[in-house]
Amino acid sequence: MHRRSFLTGLAAASAASAALTARPLFAASAKSAGLKIGLGYDNFAVRAMQWKAPALIAYAAQLKCDSLLISDLDAYESLDDAALRTVRAQAEAAGVQLYAGSWSICPTSKSFRPNRGTAEEHLRLGLRVAKALGSPVFRVVLGSAEDRKTEGGIRARMADTVAVMKACRTQALDLGVKIAIENHAGDMHSWECRELIETAGTDFVGCNIDSGNAAWTLEDPMDVLETLGPVTICSSLRDDMIWETPDGAAVQWTAAGDGLIDWKAYTARWAQLCPKVPIMIETISGGPREFKYKQPDFWKFYDQRPEKLAKFEALAKRGKKIPPAFTPPADPKERTLATQNFQKADLEKSLAYLRKEIGLGQKT
Repeated sequence: MHRRSFLTGLAAASAASAALTARPLFAASAKSAGLKIGLGYDNFAVRAMQWKAPALIAYAAQLKCDSLLISDLDAYESLDDAALRTVRAQAEAAGVQLYAGSWSICPTSKSFRPNRGTAEEHLRLGLRVAKALGSPVFRVVLGSAEDRKTEGGIRARMADTVAVMKACRTQALDLGVKIAIENHAGDMHSWECRELIETAGTDFVGCNIDSGNAAWTLEDPMDVLETLGPVTICSSLRDDMIWETPDGAAVQWTAAGDGLIDWKAYTARWAQLCPKVPIMIETISGGPREFKYKQPDFWKFYDQRPEKLAKFEALAKRGKKIPPAFTPPADPKERTLATQNFQKADLEKSLAYLRKEIGLGQKT
């Protein structure tokens, strides 16, 4: 896809997005409204367990999850269709809807790895895997914030990603599997992610929305939901604590309920924008990351939109500095077990909060 054509498409997509009339937020929670939004988890939340798909499904069943995003192809012992159908049968017996995923499909991203062949081969493989598993989507990413500093910037990487997606459009439509592109690790602002999706084509591409990554592009997660909610088809969510620093702000990811997201308002808006999409939790709690956006050089790589930044800064003013959620032991033998226990506890804390306080989940 030529960059000139891509930029023309972006302009049209941006105009279409601007024409959308945002529906007002309402204060009722999912619980009080009697909504039944599905609840699940992203396996990256318990990555230290190094579980394969059967163990991940068993854990989802134990936690009474409605869904499970397995965001890594390495979680399967085999990618043969027969083996994948066995995994699917286990999930169906447990009442768990599987969502399949992998990582970068941008061939020019610093995050891209050729272990699955070319970017196009990687995407085609993932679409086949998703179909065999009964997943409605195949989740992918562009890259990370480092791609904003590459030649041509993030727009060039977006064009390269769209080209890969368009090359696989027929296969995706034939299989009935949508590509879910994530706003990942500071790579794209929410409006850039929306533009990429609309330029590629919403008939086969949607969003895997990540509320934690929203803060890494200096955005309010609620505002990001407004932008990406209408095209959201999958999710990887966590809470954020944000506070002011002399040069900008610090962001620390937390368990749901420990950060600044108003989950009652968030899930109420979710019920308006993408009610059929389960809320899947990807806790990655640890220490803070500082964004020195008050330094002039910062904006060489980001798209500064004052109205968006103002919402982020309002969160930072409300936030407070918190200690790191977890510091692993120095002893390697103790570190693995401690990390595993922390990751499980952090995920389970989030699920319990969202189930009890917000009313999410379709299972009692």
